[in-house]
Amino acid sequence: MIELNSIRKTFRVARRGGGMAAAVKSLFRRDWETVEALRDITFRIEEGEMVGYIGPNGAGKSSTIKVMSGILTPDSGECRINGRVPWKNRTAHVQEIGVVFGQRSQLWWDLPAIDSFDLLRDIYRVEQERYQRNLGRLTELLELGEILKTPARQLSLGQRMRCEIAASLLHDPRILFLDEPTIGLDAVSKIAVRDFIRELNRERGTTVILTTHDMQDIEALTKRILLIGKGRILLDGSLEALLEKHTRDRTLTLRFSGAFPEELPPGLTQQERQSGRIVLKADTDILPVSQAVAWLSARTELADLAVSAPSVEQLVVGLYEEYRI
Repeated sequence: MIELNSIRKTFRVARRGGGMAAAVKSLFRRDWETVEALRDITFRIEEGEMVGYIGPNGAGKSSTIKVMSGILTPDSGECRINGRVPWKNRTAHVQEIGVVFGQRSQLWWDLPAIDSFDLLRDIYRVEQERYQRNLGRLTELLELGEILKTPARQLSLGQRMRCEIAASLLHDPRILFLDEPTIGLDAVSKIAVRDFIRELNRERGTTVILTTHDMQDIEALTKRILLIGKGRILLDGSLEALLEKHTRDRTLTLRFSGAFPEELPPGLTQQERQSGRIVLKADTDILPVSQAVAWLSARTELADLAVSAPSVEQLVVGLYEEYRI
C-alpha cells in the first residue's frame, strides 16, 4: 500500500539573464528563486492497483516518483509504502520496488546488458535460481534474445527501454514505478510491453504507477488517474467515469446522396462539409445519438455513418484547459 499525506518539496534554482555581462555578474552574485515542486500531495494507492499519474511537463510527476522511491527527501509531509518511510529505510525499500525512468538508465553504458543484469542480481542479492527463472521469463516475454549480448551504448532506444524494464523486474518487486516506459518504442514493441505489464499485474498483483504523455498507455493499462498540475493533485478518479463525464459530445461522420437539410435540431452542429460528406457534433445531453441518427435518416439518404467519441488525449487536453495548467 502507498500512502502520501501533505508532501511538500521545494528547490532553489539560480536564475540569470543572457549575455556576457549577466554571466560575469553571476560569478559574484546569484539570483535565486524558490520553486515549489510539490504542494500538499496527498493520495492513497492500494496493493495491486494500476494508476496513471498524469500532468504537463514540470507539474511534479517525476518529483513525486523520486519521493516514493526514496531518492528525494520531502521538506514536510508523510509517505509510507508497505509500512516503510522510503528515504529512511532505503535498503529494505528498494528490495520491493522497481523503477524505470525513460530518460535515465540503470544499464552500464559499455557493458553488454546481461553483465548489467548480473551486477543488479548481486546488488539486490537475488538467489541464482530465482534470478535465472526471472531472466528466462523476461527474455522471452520482452524478446530480448541477442540484445542481451550487446553493449548498452549500441542498443537502439527501443531495445534499451525493453532492457530497462527487464532490469527493474529481476528482483520481483511488489511495486513498479514507470516514468515514460514506452518512449522510443515502435508500435509492435509498445503493444508487447503493455501486454507484459498487464500480465505482470494479473499474475503477481504488482502495483503499477505509470507516468506518461502517451495517453494510449494510460487507456490500455490503467483504470484510475491522478492529475497533477503546478505541484498539486487536481483530480483523482476513475478513467471510465471521467470519460463519461467530460466527453458527452459525439462526432457523426456521414456520407449522403441528394439534398441535406440546412437547419439542424438543437444539440446537433456542423463541423465540416464537403460534397456528399458532412461531419456533425452531437451534444448527447441535448440530443442522444439514436435520436440524431433517426432525425437524419428521415431527411436524407445516408450511404454511410460513423459515430466516434472523444479520445483520451482530448479528455486530457480538456482537463488541462479546465484546470488551467
